[in-house]
Amino acid sequence: MKIHQIIFSPTGGTRRVCEFLCKGMGKESMVTDLCVKAADIQLPPIHEDDLAVIAMPVFAGRVPALAVERLRMVNPRGAKCVVVAVFGNRAYDDALIEMQDVATEMGFRVIAAVGAVAEHSIIRKYGKGRPDTDDAQVLLHFGADIMRKAESADCTMPKVPGNRPYKQGGKVPHPKGGRGCNRCGICANMCPADAIPLSNPKTVDTAKCISCMKCVSACPTGVRSIGMIMNFLATLGLKKVCATRKENELYI
Repeated sequence: MKIHQIIFSPTGGTRRVCEFLCKGMGKESMVTDLCVKAADIQLPPIHEDDLAVIAMPVFAGRVPALAVERLRMVNPRGAKCVVVAVFGNRAYDDALIEMQDVATEMGFRVIAAVGAVAEHSIIRKYGKGRPDTDDAQVLLHFGADIMRKAESADCTMPKVPGNRPYKQGGKVPHPKGGRGCNRCGICANMCPADAIPLSNPKTVDTAKCISCMKCVSACPTGVRSIGMIMNFLATLGLKKVCATRKENELYI
């Protein structure tokens, strides 16, 4: 059995969650990163006796449509899989059940699901530093539990929380280059949605932008942002729902 990490991780939190889970499985894994330019995606060679760990971030309660679109390019060949929704210490809402539905529709056999916490991708002080050492221990145990099921004859699908039809995702801000932007183009070269024109990287095509914040994380001068006013409003709006520490959850 080979382990395939299939991730969409713009700011690194989803990748770290997936790494801890797979480390707990006790086997080496291959990584397929879907959060790159479309031309750079290398689809994984999955076989029926493999296990895929599909990890995606939660944006306003839903999975990014671009991530789902790229996941559908993968040929599951009937393999078992784990779906992982990574949220910024607020909630994963309908993201986990959406991922389970998509994976099942594609032909994966979903044997487990995980709701995991990482640092909020927009307001970084919420869930700051997560997954932390406590999260790591929990995720390692989750991984071991998942592997025991994967190596057994049990292919039952877990019951996960969520709504059908899914709730409509909320509005999200679009980052731009601020004062001090030197137009280096690193953000444009890193944007998975091609929403930043290389000719004028200070701007953004809001019709394409998925607000993944990869450009903000990649900006070498630290001047790309959603703006002071939007940052203040988002911080205020999330204060109550992000005030308490949320925990990781396993459905198996």
